[in-house]
Amino acid sequence: MLKTILGKIHQADLDYQMIEDGDTVAVGVSGGKDSLLLLYALYRYRHFVQVHDHRDFRVIGVHLEMGFGNMDFEPVRSFMKKYDIPYYDEPTQIYDILKLYPEKNGGISCSRCSQLKKGAMIEAAKRYGATKTAFAHHGDDAVETLWMNMMFGGRLSTFEPKMYLTKSQMTFIRPLIYCYEDEIRDTAVNELHLPVVKSTCPNDGYTRRAEAKAFLNQLYNEYPTAHANCLKALHNKDQLKLFDISGKDQGNNE
Repeated sequence: MLKTILGKIHQADLDYQMIEDGDTVAVGVSGGKDSLLLLYALYRYRHFVQVHDHRDFRVIGVHLEMGFGNMDFEPVRSFMKKYDIPYYDEPTQIYDILKLYPEKNGGISCSRCSQLKKGAMIEAAKRYGATKTAFAHHGDDAVETLWMNMMFGGRLSTFEPKMYLTKSQMTFIRPLIYCYEDEIRDTAVNELHLPVVKSTCPNDGYTRRAEAKAFLNQLYNEYPTAHANCLKALHNKDQLKLFDISGKDQGNNE
């Protein structure tokens, strides 16, 4: 399965020009299966592109210490040391800040958390000389984000595989964009036995994203072809057709 993951990373890299010769890519490591696999896969992918594409890049792991309790990252550190992958733990006050601004139900704000993590990750990546920051969002995440934006925001949008933030002058890439969560799980847990750290975030499993995931999985179970087609639709711009309220006649070939 790792071969499949590496092949999909290569395709995403080619399609979106994610990694350039001389880049230093900082991978945000949460301890979950997705981020651990991304870091290890990019470590292996580096050797592939050195031989086949005549490119070279560095990859480092950066773990933001959120402040959640009972999360032991020592196995992660040992794993990175075994493969000589540069890895850094970054203390933050993110959880303390989130507790100051609770949601109406008393929980922490996922959107605020995301923004704080992004800012902290950019600062850390720059400090270690990174030219790009990689997050482990995969294809299922992209479809879930699209669904949530439609349901709760009234817009057709999801995150981009590659995005440059002009204010912070940092490029974000998502090399797992063509991968599915089940193949990531099989590779990270069953094949590679990566040292996954269980999240102790109080919102874990109780978010709108978790609800969207459950809904979509039910849809995929009933209509199996929908799984691949939903992801395909995100980059099938040639067949995008939405309402046009400009009053102009766009014409059609029907």
